[in-house]
Amino acid sequence: MIGKYVHWRWLLYILFFGFWSIWLVQQRVENYSRYIVDDCISDIRGSRPAALVLGASVKDVVSPVYADRLDTASELYQKGLVEKIIVSGDHGRTYYDEVNAGKDYMLAKNIPAEDIFLDHAGFDTYDSVYRAKEIFGADNILIVTQDFHLPRALFIANRLDMTAWGCRADKRYYLNSGQMERREYLASIKAWIDVNIKSKPRFLGERIDISGDGRVTWDE
Repeated sequence: MIGKYVHWRWLLYILFFGFWSIWLVQQRVENYSRYIVDDCISDIRGSRPAALVLGASVKDVVSPVYADRLDTASELYQKGLVEKIIVSGDHGRTYYDEVNAGKDYMLAKNIPAEDIFLDHAGFDTYDSVYRAKEIFGADNILIVTQDFHLPRALFIANRLDMTAWGCRADKRYYLNSGQMERREYLASIKAWIDVNIKSKPRFLGERIDISGDGRVTWDE
């Protein structure tokens, strides 16, 4: 009977430590919300080399979440707050392509083709941010995504020694917002592990000059 009691006590200790660790990671990631700018259009001064647009779902058209990120980046560009736009997302399969859908959307917004760079291997937030620095040399950026996503992206960027500020892309209510916010709990743990073990993205590659012509990154 005593042995069984000890067994359950240690199980409770492990559960408590697990939940406490998750909470602690969440707090550390959330702390990077201090790098979110309240209103980038009004509050940002000067021009940054690039805006990084993080990918999101694409079916027949870009999802509302993705459209709002692309619209926000277009506004930053049109206001002269960024010189280039990196559209990063999942293009690991021939039948699924976030980056070209994002490019076409921005071309329709009259963003010059030469200023749109595509990162075809931004399979997750960590890969997108890491590659923005290591492939494109963009270590001073504005990250464009929704409010729930920004602390994690900014946590990654700052831990990779980048100068990064967050621009909210929340332009409407999203039907799946609750699901996306819950997903952040596990995603934040993955981000914390990635930066602490110094993970490498699935793909790297040759450096690309962000000051050049973005069409060098387009599909032939």
